[in-house]
Amino acid sequence: MDPLVIQNAGIGADDVVDVARHGRSVSLGDDALLALDLGAGRVARLFESPEPVYGVSTGFGALANTVIPPERSAELQVNLLRSHAAGMGDEVETEVIRAMMLLRARSLAMGFSGARALVAQAIVDLLNANLTPVVREHGSLGASGDLAPLAAAALPLIGEGSVRDAGGTLQSSLDALHEAGLAPIELGAKEGLALINGTDGMLGMLVLALEDLGHLTKVADIAGAMTTEALMGTDRAFAEDLIAMRPQVGQAASATNLRALLAESPVIASHRHGDDRVQDPYSIRCTPQVHGAVRDAMSYVTAVSDRELIAFIDNPVVLSDGRVESCGNFHGAPLAHAADFLAIVVADLGALCERRTDRMLDPKRSYGLPPFLTEDAGVNSGFMIAHYTQAAMVAENRRLASPAGADTIPTSAMQEDHVSMGWAACRKLRSAIDNLRRILAIELTCAARALEYRAPLSPAGPTGSVASRVQASIGPAGSDVWLTPRLEAVSEDIRGGHILAAAETETGALL
Repeated sequence: MDPLVIQNAGIGADDVVDVARHGRSVSLGDDALLALDLGAGRVARLFESPEPVYGVSTGFGALANTVIPPERSAELQVNLLRSHAAGMGDEVETEVIRAMMLLRARSLAMGFSGARALVAQAIVDLLNANLTPVVREHGSLGASGDLAPLAAAALPLIGEGSVRDAGGTLQSSLDALHEAGLAPIELGAKEGLALINGTDGMLGMLVLALEDLGHLTKVADIAGAMTTEALMGTDRAFAEDLIAMRPQVGQAASATNLRALLAESPVIASHRHGDDRVQDPYSIRCTPQVHGAVRDAMSYVTAVSDRELIAFIDNPVVLSDGRVESCGNFHGAPLAHAADFLAIVVADLGALCERRTDRMLDPKRSYGLPPFLTEDAGVNSGFMIAHYTQAAMVAENRRLASPAGADTIPTSAMQEDHVSMGWAACRKLRSAIDNLRRILAIELTCAARALEYRAPLSPAGPTGSVASRVQASIGPAGSDVWLTPRLEAVSEDIRGGHILAAAETETGALL
C-alpha cells in the first residue's frame, strides 16, 4: 500500500483499518506541517504572555487555577504524561493502540492543539517502526478523552515507558528508539496535554468494531440461509415484493443476500409443493428483519464515527485568531452511546443465531434431522454441548449489552463531574463482537452437518460451497470427536474471510 499522507483534515475509516491492522506506513503532508507550524507559533506567543493560559501556563483539571512559572513548563508536560499513565490490567491489543496513535497524530495535524510538527512526526515514526507502546486496559473514563491510555501511548515519545516490537518482544522505550534509529523528543508548552486529550482510543475501537461487524452481518446472512435449508424452510418470505412493503434499508439488503444465497436451492425446491406447514418460525422467517436492523444501527454508528474522523478533539483549543478557548469536545458521549447501541444489536443478532441452532438440534422441530445432529444418539452427544457454549456466549452478550454510557462517576475533585464511560463501552463492544463470531461459527457448523443429513438433496451453490468449507474443518459425520479445535477452526475461517469468500465465489459481492 502507498503511505497514508495525513493532512490538516480528516481521514477515512479504511485508513484507520489499514494502519492499525495491515501495517500501512504514514507520513505528514505539507498542509499538516504548515498547520502544525502555525499552531505552535501561536502557543509560543501565548507562552510569553503574562496572562495565565489553561494548559499552557497552568495545571490541569482541578488544578487549572495553579499558575506554573515558565521555567517549569517542560517539567509540567513530562509530569503530565507520567502521572496520567496510570492504567492497570491487561495490555490493550496492538491494533487498538496503533489506531489510537494514528488518530492522535491526525488531530494534532489540524494545528489547533499548538503542538510542533516534531511531536506529530514522533508518533508517525513509532508507527512506521512498528513499535507499539504498552497500554493497559483500565484507566479511561471517556472524558477528558482517553487520558490514561493516550498518556501511556505518549511516554515512548520522551523515551519512557515500554513498547513491543513487530515480533511482540517487550522492550524499554529508550532501547527500542535507539535500535530504530530514533531519539526521544523534549516536550514544549501544552504538548503533553495535546497528546492525551482526545477520543482516539474510543474512536479507534469503534472503527475496528464497525469493520468487523460489517463482515459478520454478511456471515450471519450465510448462516441464516444455510439453516433455512437445513430446516427445510422456505425462501418465499424473503421475496422482493414482500420485503419492499416495509422500506427498511437494512432489511432489504439482508433479504437480497438471502435470495442470492438460496437461488435455485434443490433442498428448498423439494418441498415447494405439498408441504403442510403454512409458515416458518420467526427465527427463520424474520431473518432479514433482524439482520437488517443490525445494518440500520450500523448506518447510524458509521455516521457518528465518520463525523469524529474529521473532528478536532483537544482542550483547550488554540484558534487561528489567537484565542485559546476551553470546550467540551473531548467528551465521549457520542461514541459511548454509539458503541452501546451496537452492543445491543450484536446481542440480539447472536440470540437469533442461537434460536436457529437450537431448532436444528431438536428432533421434534428439525423435520427429520437426528437428535443433536449425531448418529447413535445417546452413545454420542453430537453438538449438544456446542449449543451450550453458544448459549453461554449469547448470555454474556446480553450482559455486555447493558449500556456503559448510562453510567458516570465524578472525578478530579468534582471538576470532571460527568464522564462518558466511552472507553468501557467500546471495550465491551469488542468482546461482544468476538463472541458473535464464535456464535456464528457454531451455527455454521451445525448447519453444515445438517445439510449432510439432507442428502441426496443438495443445497444451493453458495451455501453448498460454504458447507463444504466448514465440513472440511469439522470432519465427517460419525462418532463424537473433540469439538473445541473444530469449532475454533470454523471461527478462524470466519475471521480470515474464508467463509464469506466461499459464498461470494458463487453470488458475487454480498451487500
